[in-house]
Amino acid sequence: MVRGELRVYLGAAPGVGKTYKMLEEGIRRAERGTDVVVALVETHGRRHTADLLGDLEVLPRTSTTYRGTTISELDVDAVLARRPEVALVDELAHTNAPGSRHEKRWQDVEELLEHGITVVTTLNVQHLESLNDVVTDITGVRQQETVPDSVVRRADQIELIDMAPEALRRRLAHGNVYPSDRVDAALGNYFRVGNLSALRELALLWVAGKVDEQLERYRSDHGIGAPWETRERVVVALTGGPEGDTLIRRAARVAARTTASDLLAVHVARSDGLRSGDPTHLARQRALVEDLGGTYHQVVGSDVPDALLAFARGVNATQLVLGASRRGRLAQLVGPGVGVTTTSESGAIDVHLVTHERTAHRSRPWLRHVRSGRASALSLRRRLGGLALVLLGLPLVTGGLLLVDGDVSLATDLVVFLLLVVAVALVGGMLPALLAAVGGFLLLNYFFTPPLRLFTVAERENLVALLAFLVVALSLSRVVDASARRTREALRAQTEAATLFTLAGSVLRGSRPLPALLEQVRETFALQSVTLLERRAESGGGPAVEHADDAWDVVAAVGSPVSATPGAGDAEVHVDDRYSLVLAGHPLEADDRRVLEAFAAQAASAVQHQRLEATAATAGSLAEVDRVRTALLSAVSHDLRTPLASAKAAVGTLRSPGLRLGESDREELLDATEGSLDRLSGLVENLLDMSRLQAGALALVVEEVDVPDVVYAAVASLGPAGEPVVLRFADDLPEVEADPALLERAVANLVQNALRYSPAGSPPQVGASSHGSRVEIRVIDTGPGVPEDDREQIFLPFQRLGDHDNTTGVGLGLALSRGLVESMAGTLEPEDTPGGGLTMTISLPAAVRHEAADAAPVGTAS
Repeated sequence: MVRGELRVYLGAAPGVGKTYKMLEEGIRRAERGTDVVVALVETHGRRHTADLLGDLEVLPRTSTTYRGTTISELDVDAVLARRPEVALVDELAHTNAPGSRHEKRWQDVEELLEHGITVVTTLNVQHLESLNDVVTDITGVRQQETVPDSVVRRADQIELIDMAPEALRRRLAHGNVYPSDRVDAALGNYFRVGNLSALRELALLWVAGKVDEQLERYRSDHGIGAPWETRERVVVALTGGPEGDTLIRRAARVAARTTASDLLAVHVARSDGLRSGDPTHLARQRALVEDLGGTYHQVVGSDVPDALLAFARGVNATQLVLGASRRGRLAQLVGPGVGVTTTSESGAIDVHLVTHERTAHRSRPWLRHVRSGRASALSLRRRLGGLALVLLGLPLVTGGLLLVDGDVSLATDLVVFLLLVVAVALVGGMLPALLAAVGGFLLLNYFFTPPLRLFTVAERENLVALLAFLVVALSLSRVVDASARRTREALRAQTEAATLFTLAGSVLRGSRPLPALLEQVRETFALQSVTLLERRAESGGGPAVEHADDAWDVVAAVGSPVSATPGAGDAEVHVDDRYSLVLAGHPLEADDRRVLEAFAAQAASAVQHQRLEATAATAGSLAEVDRVRTALLSAVSHDLRTPLASAKAAVGTLRSPGLRLGESDREELLDATEGSLDRLSGLVENLLDMSRLQAGALALVVEEVDVPDVVYAAVASLGPAGEPVVLRFADDLPEVEADPALLERAVANLVQNALRYSPAGSPPQVGASSHGSRVEIRVIDTGPGVPEDDREQIFLPFQRLGDHDNTTGVGLGLALSRGLVESMAGTLEPEDTPGGGLTMTISLPAAVRHEAADAAPVGTAS
């Protein structure tokens, strides 16, 4: 039986209209003649959704009694008996009542699909299993009902139902999602703008990944190897040389020309493991790629162009960045090289050959080997032994063959000399073998080829035989030497790999990465001490001192003696212009330097990471001090001025010489003066406490505070107002960890601003509710609101939008309020009030953590 198709309407959040879209799809299919039934739809009391059911056939549900409650569920048997072409099944993540056919509704849907029935269903992104932890961190609500991602990814069609957070909140405020008694709690908890924006981004990213999978599957099923330029993907090939930095930056600029482009760096390691890039360069270039927002990859292949193009096509790359060849002209004539080969076989992939400073520094490979002392992979002792064998072997072989000259032919002579060349190559390598081959050629010509004792050849066959001997001897010497070289490189690579593995494991297991790294280097290479030095900068902040012996500081060291300067040790591994690793114990072998360079670079990175962590901690402390200072200046300039002016006006009135005041008037002015001075005294006391806190001499008086008590006190401190303030508090509201005096001041400032801008007949509201481990206090007004682009400006000291006068704009107390709230580990954020206005939300840690038991149904509504 052919499996049915699955179509999923995926919503970014509850209430975006998934069920409505599903019913519209069912109506369209029914109008086209398709047999469609409604197997299960949850309207949640939404009139517009319920109206669409009238045009479709609705199957009965099955009922299950659980703990005295009757629960209706999807009747799978009824759907199978009816056998429609298409079944509409709402809420794929639903958990069935105990005793049902399956535990989960998605399992019911799987059974319908196995019987050839096409299913159209709905799902919210927060119910995907892979996103469960992420959604919990964002919303504070853990979803108990989830669907495995594999079930949804197998869907034949997925359509995202999206809606802007502001539009969804307006729909919620109008009562189109939940009943009116649940709107306030939903707006203040799950349906906040930040939550909805994050869920929307999660949904878009998940669907984008599904689209990429479908595209790759289609290309694979249809055998499409050429890249499709649906999105720019720039691949930069790294050889492990120093030119890689230039290539990465060039590729990043290419990728930056197009939005939403990807940057990928790839290094092709030879499958034999014998030749690879410098690990120091590769480690630095990997960090550079990741800093530029790209990813680093390493593939293995025996043919570099083939491996590179296979990777590029596998990731659907559109552009490939390569470095210009460093090979000489002769080498390019012998072989085209990686760049030319890759360009000729790239097909639809654009290839950029980038020149760099290393392009001009070309040298012949054999000259590099000679200059570096690596003309042979064998030791000097063996090469000297090979030369001695040449000097002794050629005369001995010649003399022996002359004694039996009459009994053997020229062919036998050639074979004997050829065996000597092979023996010399095995002992001494290529250079002694070349000498043996040339010497043997000359001796064969002089002593054994007619005419004898002359360097001439009478017969053509003998000339061919001698030339063949020379070619074979030279070829054998090269093959034997190459074999010895590869054997030595393989052993060296094995040793390096074991060393790198041991060192990396030590760093990962060590509690102190830098000392553990240096100690493992010391033990591995049998050293007495290892010291990491850092070049000291001049005291005046100018450039680093270049040549002074005392211009170095010891960053870390293990063993003894500790080297204070690079020259104090037996060897030095240079990291960069700033760091140097000094080794004491014995001279460093040339072959060990590459491994040590990689770990010297890692040691320098460890130092920088430690300092960045320390800097981040210091920056956090400075930011805290700056917030307190800002709040202090705002209070001094604003809050002290009002009571001081009131007291001064009252005293001035009392001292007026010609003014006669009754006893009641005098008492009223004295009361006003006393009240203003009391308020002024309290403000000064609070400011002094904040000043001591800024200096580190006084901590906040953080205690368990009852939120309603603080809000009542804050509203009462404002005195009689023309409009009342509506107070709403959730049941079982936990206490918060805060300073009650500072929290009262912050709430009073916010309420005062809300009163100033609320229109007549629409008083501001102050509400509080718990949200996971935090408690939120919301001050809501229905005034003109604040444009989103100007919201951060209202928290600047003395900032009024427009700066026209002192009676309009946003209140000056907002800067103080945010500073006070943040000093108590809280946040103060503005957002739009549905229907118009501004909502200021204070979020503080709850004294006791309460789980939102009733929050799950809000998240599961469609």
